[in-house]
Amino acid sequence: MRNHTDLESFLVMIQNAALQVEGDHDFDPKVYVDLPLKHSLPSTKEAFVSLFQNNNGEFNHFLNEFCDKPGSDLLPDNLTDFKNEPEGFLANVTNPAARDFALKMHSLWWLLARKVKERVHKDPHQHTLIPLPNPVVVPGARFREVYYWDTYWIVRGLLVSKLYETARNVVENLMFLANSFGFIPNGARTYYTNRSQPPLLSEAVMAIYHETKDVSFVEKAFPALLKEHNFWCADPHRVHIRDANGVEHVLTRYYAMWDEPRPESSTIDMQIAKGLERHQRAELYHHIATAAESGWDFSSRWMEDRHNLKTMKTSFILPVDLNAFLVQMENNIALFAKLLGKSDYEKHFYKLANSRKIAMDAILWNEEMGQYLDYWLVKRNATNSAANYKAFEVTYDFLPEHHNTDAYPSNFIPLWCGVVPPGDRKIQKMIASFKESGLLLPAGITTSLLQTGQQWDYPNAWAPLQHMIIEGFALTENEEGIALAKDISRRWLETNYVGYLETGEMQEKYDARYCGKVGSGGEYLPQAGFGWSNGVVLSLFERFGWAAEKKLTCE
Repeated sequence: MRNHTDLESFLVMIQNAALQVEGDHDFDPKVYVDLPLKHSLPSTKEAFVSLFQNNNGEFNHFLNEFCDKPGSDLLPDNLTDFKNEPEGFLANVTNPAARDFALKMHSLWWLLARKVKERVHKDPHQHTLIPLPNPVVVPGARFREVYYWDTYWIVRGLLVSKLYETARNVVENLMFLANSFGFIPNGARTYYTNRSQPPLLSEAVMAIYHETKDVSFVEKAFPALLKEHNFWCADPHRVHIRDANGVEHVLTRYYAMWDEPRPESSTIDMQIAKGLERHQRAELYHHIATAAESGWDFSSRWMEDRHNLKTMKTSFILPVDLNAFLVQMENNIALFAKLLGKSDYEKHFYKLANSRKIAMDAILWNEEMGQYLDYWLVKRNATNSAANYKAFEVTYDFLPEHHNTDAYPSNFIPLWCGVVPPGDRKIQKMIASFKESGLLLPAGITTSLLQTGQQWDYPNAWAPLQHMIIEGFALTENEEGIALAKDISRRWLETNYVGYLETGEMQEKYDARYCGKVGSGGEYLPQAGFGWSNGVVLSLFERFGWAAEKKLTCE
């Protein structure tokens, strides 16, 4: 398990003091671990110790005297490759309202572009921000730094905007992180280095290669991709499991290297764990951080009692989406190896991808439901006190009743990742299963059918999930699947457009029940900006276009 840095520990102390002073109404703990120090850590600590923490005026004076504002360690960046309307930009979007909307999404890259201040490179111990070598594009609002899986959809949008240099820069930042840490952290903050996020670096590199045919960029990325693959395929992420025929397979789980409150949400995590014994708190903190590694923080997917955060068991679950992403990664690395003339790597990674597909079919595929399903390594809703989340040398035995039979969009992500190729008999079953699942609502795909109050559950709809499912159905080369992809895309573009007209902003998430309505729930207020939402809009316009006579409004 990773330990706090001295700066993180100190800023968590400030976070707790701020909660006492300000109260918990709209309190955002992340603000305080993002504070850059104006002076050295020892001198700032000394001043804090002498502070009367229960006096609001003195505490605010301390913050003004010793800390800069969160986000002040980043500066706006001028995108050198930006053009107001690039040549050939979305030529198949001819409806005036749709085209105007797309150009507004294009212009938002200006607002989200940043570069790290020189002082962060000079005095890194006074910042939780990781000094990255290139300019960045951030999600927006409280997410003022780079995030791993957000970056993939930002890159997809940048490529539609023909910002090829910027796209390379932001992906090179991910390579830098992989080469520095051996994996890509959740985000570009030191407190995020206890976990990763869904592994999409190889697909970001592939997207850039498809647009530019730049083999030198692939060559530059290759060592980082090998490091990342090793991270996900070694302990503690690796899991051995025997199928119903006794054949042993290797699959992968999310697993954060952490069993304390997350620094950016310390006050929230401690409240969730209130009333538990010390060892129970440590395990819960681990599962909370692991849920954050999944990108789905938080969701009924990870809970024994679907409505109780205390019952999270995230690292005891084999997730469909993670293993699909790794099939995608292994196939991508094999293709890159072929481009680079590395035949041994090519054969090795194609073999790994095939082995993982076989494992997914044996362990995660549910023939009756026509879906891939998350698999619980321990029995759900049982007494699991004997299960040790720190035990890695375990081989599990497959039991079909350990499938999570709840409907989630993640069950269909294998279509996007190449796990189910065109012509596979599973495609028709998955299309029918999705249509019958209840996940598709008037304004998009809901994240689950369970209304838990968590943001990765009903009725919230998230841009990356829409995009993966839409592209997944489009890639089936099945007439019904392609029609379904177009229908979901239409709903999603309409809700984003109407929401933008009503609020003047793009949102992090939406309510799948109502066209244009902002999503809700979770541990922070709804956020605007928003990197991946903008990228998905542009990507969908590029794939499907929008004809002049086609209205862009809620039906």
